[in-house]
Amino acid sequence: MSWFSSILGGVAGETLSGTLNGVGDAAIKLREAITGDLSPEKKAEIEMKAIELEQALAAAQAEVNKIEAASPSLFIAGWRPAAGWLGVIGLACAAIGRPLLAWASINFGWEAPPEIDTGILITLLMGLLGLGTMRTVEKAKGVEGNR
Repeated sequence: MSWFSSILGGVAGETLSGTLNGVGDAAIKLREAITGDLSPEKKAEIEMKAIELEQALAAAQAEVNKIEAASPSLFIAGWRPAAGWLGVIGLACAAIGRPLLAWASINFGWEAPPEIDTGILITLLMGLLGLGTMRTVEKAKGVEGNR
């Protein structure tokens, strides 16, 4: 797992490497749980390990997010803003552009534009806005880092 440390560098690589080692340990314990009878104490221990594993994975993802955001490369740090702008432009086309074109098609005899499926756009934006909300809370509490 040391190649994770060399790719990501420093704390992030060590965090991710440790998390993946924890995943392996948890998989072994879960296999033991499936094949044998467990006492309530052992079940509680496995549940605690699962919770710790989820927390470690979230911490590793947060560390990777920090590294991505700090990158000077547009292809690494710019994918979230690009996804957000595509979602906004898509919804603007669906909410404003298509109705205007439909109105124009009725008045000028053009063919009406097709419906735009906005389900995936809304899913994309809700995920990004959820992250944006966390950022807003950080700013409101005054705990955001200097950029």
